[in-house]
Amino acid sequence: MNPAVFDPYLEHLRVERRLAPRSLQAYRDALQRLQALAAEDAVELLAVQAHHVRGWIARLNRDGLAPRSLALQLSAWRGLYRWWGREGLLKANPVEGVRPPKAGKPLPKALSVDQAVVLAEHEPTEGDPLLALRDHCIVELLYGCGLRVGELVGLDHVSSGQAAGWVDDADASAQVLGKGSKRRSVPVGGAALRVLAEWRARRAEIARPDEPALFVSRRGTRLTASQVRSRLKALALSAGLPTHVHPHMLRHSFASHLLQSSGDLRAVQELLGHANITTTQVYTRLDFQHLAKVYDAAHPRARRR
Repeated sequence: MNPAVFDPYLEHLRVERRLAPRSLQAYRDALQRLQALAAEDAVELLAVQAHHVRGWIARLNRDGLAPRSLALQLSAWRGLYRWWGREGLLKANPVEGVRPPKAGKPLPKALSVDQAVVLAEHEPTEGDPLLALRDHCIVELLYGCGLRVGELVGLDHVSSGQAAGWVDDADASAQVLGKGSKRRSVPVGGAALRVLAEWRARRAEIARPDEPALFVSRRGTRLTASQVRSRLKALALSAGLPTHVHPHMLRHSFASHLLQSSGDLRAVQELLGHANITTTQVYTRLDFQHLAKVYDAAHPRARRR
């Protein structure tokens, strides 16, 4: 079967479900894997049965594919067969009752408050001072607002009808476009506003005249997510932090530290832009882990003799 047979379903995911390009590529890869597995066993895709799917998942599991990756495979396959069912191409979905192996639920990795402050206040002694200013501003927004890296790089220099996101100085907020094209407003703290004003005053020194992005690369074009990851990793190493720091770790740190201070799970949910509070509840586990460490270190009855 020609791989183009998947195109209508992928177009449905892109247009109606509004999946991000990276998610679409993950689904495309999963469907191509399904096609390869079916070809190995000489099974037509429209003739696949549940026992085929279980066998293929077991095979991928033996090959070392992680439970989360297996869950993605099944999600993509299940969606495809549902789509074909609605199109009248089959009567039963062979993936409907198949479940992946249970995955562990590791806690998100977050910096301590001290580490986050060290990173935010670090001033590199080497490199371009203008880029260092830009990176400082990026850290303040990632940690101070809990932005996703995609939301950060989507920010424009000024608000416009075409802008995916921007920082509104008038009410000290960032207007961002999150997952599912859902817009939300996030407060911006004083430290971030101050360094943002400094960056905006000098941004034109490297930005191309027609570039709307708030954060630009050395070439003057919109900074990419991978460039932010690379710069943040280098900045953390320069600051002497004993762990690999990535943008989502700063988002985790924002949520964890806010929850530790306020205890308001609903507020954290709104600020993070989570559609379901169960997604946010992982930070209560992280908060309890933090409290348990404090207890173990400080309470007389917790000390081992």
